[in-house]
Amino acid sequence: MKPIGSLMREHRLIERMVGLMNRELNQLKNQGEADRLFIQHAVDFFRTYADRTHHGKEEDILFKALNEKQLSAEHRKIMDELVNEHVYARKTVTSLSEMNERYELDNSEVVLGEIIKSLEKLVKLYPEHIEKEDKHFFYPILDYFTREEQDEMLQEFWDFDRMMIHEKYQKLVERLEK
Repeated sequence: MKPIGSLMREHRLIERMVGLMNRELNQLKNQGEADRLFIQHAVDFFRTYADRTHHGKEEDILFKALNEKQLSAEHRKIMDELVNEHVYARKTVTSLSEMNERYELDNSEVVLGEIIKSLEKLVKLYPEHIEKEDKHFFYPILDYFTREEQDEMLQEFWDFDRMMIHEKYQKLVERLEK
């Protein structure tokens, strides 16, 4: 398996969650009421799986390795765009989380509107972001790596994944201890 195969498989799960968020968005617009529990789950998914796990592998392993290569101007530009999109996604998920917490105390149209805006941004961003990676970035950048480097990167991805569950629940216990 190539290292990008692992990342592309993760994209399929992210796409499924985006589909669920789109469904929630449509229900929210029709019914005028947010499902706070669903939003909590979506925030957790995007923070833990999409951002920390998936984007973590991209930024901490793949992009870091690419920074050591002589990238073409086009590939450098795409990589910079991808990093900026990760930052945008983090900010949008944070806004969604904050508005969801606020919604418990103030379920006004203003707060609901902010929840809708955040969901719309994420539902729009991720399909475009994933297409950019899958169809315009991942395959071409493999040429910068030897087969051995790709195998080492794949192993780093697996090691990274193994640590994620421990990191998540260690942070949970530390938060609860405070």
